[in-house]
This record gives sequence, C-alpha cells and structure tokens, in this order.
Amino acid sequence: MNDMVVIVTGGSSGVGKAIATEMKKQGATVAIIGCSKERTKQTAKELGVDSYIADFTKLEEVRKLGLELKEKYPKVNILFNNAGGIFGDREETLDGNEKTIQVNHLAHFLLTGMLFNNLKAGKAIVINTSSQANMGAKLDVENLNLEVGYKPFLAYANAKLANIFFTKEFMRRYENSGINMVAFHPGNVKSNFASDAYPFMHAVYHTPLRIFFGMVTPEKGADTGIWLAKGRPGVDWKPGEYYGKRKLVKPAKQALDIRLASKLWDESERLTGGSFPVCN
Repeated sequence: MNDMVVIVTGGSSGVGKAIATEMKKQGATVAIIGCSKERTKQTAKELGVDSYIADFTKLEEVRKLGLELKEKYPKVNILFNNAGGIFGDREETLDGNEKTIQVNHLAHFLLTGMLFNNLKAGKAIVINTSSQANMGAKLDVENLNLEVGYKPFLAYANAKLANIFFTKEFMRRYENSGINMVAFHPGNVKSNFASDAYPFMHAVYHTPLRIFFGMVTPEKGADTGIWLAKGRPGVDWKPGEYYGKRKLVKPAKQALDIRLASKLWDESERLTGGSFPVCN
C-alpha cells in the first residue's frame, strides 16, 4: 500500500482512528477528517498522518474540504465515509436539513461526488460505515428531514439505510467508472459515538450498561472495513452490498426498493447542490 492514498472521515477516534492506524501501518498515505480541531490534530500527530477539519453540519465546510482534498490528492485509492452520530432533540442545520441525515449521509454524498474524478483516477474503493440500525428504518423521501414523526433512533436508522441506498445506487449508476462502493456494519463499538445522544443511548455507550450490549473495541469494529479495503472487489466481496463480520449481510427489506434508492439519490443531489457527473 506504499503508493495508496486513504482518506478517513471521522478519523480522530473510534473506528475511524483504528482504520487510519492500520492503513498507516500498511504504508499508505493517510488523511483523517474530524470536527474537533484539538482531537483531530492530536490523533494526526500521534499517527503521523495528514489531517483536515470540517463540521459536517455545515455543507459549506464540506465543499471547502472537498476542494482541498481534490487539490492535495489527485488520486484517491480508498475513501472511508465513516463519520456519523446519533443525536437527541431534532435540530436543523444551517442548510435546513435534519442534523442526523446530514452528518451521516448528505455530507458524505457531497464529499464523494466532489472527489469523483480523484476516486476514478485511483480506481478507488469507497467504504461506507452503515449500521444494523438500518433494520429499524422507515425512510420516506418526502419526509427525509422528519418534520413529522421525529425520533432520535428513527432518524439514525433512516440515515444508516441511506448509506446502504447510496452504496447500491452508486453502483447502479457508475458500475463502469472503475470506482467500487460497499457498506459495512462495525458492530456496537466502545467509542465517543452517541456522546451527544439522548439519555438512553448515551448510557448504553458511556456507562457500564455497555457490557450488556456486546460492545466491541474500535479495532474489532474496524476489522470488516479494513478487510474490505484490502480485498479485491468482485472477487473477495461484491460491490454495492452490505457486510458485517466479513460476511454478506441482508439489510432491511426497504433497501431493495430500487425506485426509493433512485428518489433518495435525486433528493440528495438537490439538497447538496449536485456534485456527481451525469452517468451514462
């Protein structure tokens, strides 16, 4: 991997840091992206990698990040769309989107589109961190921002299903681009995740309760993502699919709805201002 460029969003802690650590060990040029300047710079120094700061609740910062990465890395070989979170009360970002869907899905959708040519040049693998929470989704593109019926876990479940929809629809639209996209579930990971969540989820992740929920280390959570990064698309794993524990996993039934996937893509383009090339 000595000539590989690897970008990891949410790379300052947890699964993202574990992924960045391993990729660096493999000899790749690694760049991590985080929202906390202090923590991201500290992790970058510790690992000896590049770092960038961007708040994914602000799409303007994502656009700025995309331009910086495009210039710095003409070829990107692996992109880990890993940053995410579950939150409490419903919040709208400055862009007018519900916070959960923007941080977990729309920001990555925008960033990936901006890096499309760089990813194509690197014959890249794009790996989206989803979650088994997608099984609880009830995604409605007409109510994507959950103005009606907002619940923290539902917002998160919908966003994680959106990651899978993104993966599948990308491969339908750009299967001949040379870029391969895949999604995975890291498991319930002991990390900073859910630090801003509603009380129950915060307790699950940040108190002794986590023992009863089968929490795994960030390194174990990162394992499938690293396996995908090292693997051969179409040989070791199938592009456009969803994996857990290095095995193909069935997502929610809704994930098989091709029309809904296409509608979500079009709405994501509209909400982010459009960043992908017109597909053939």
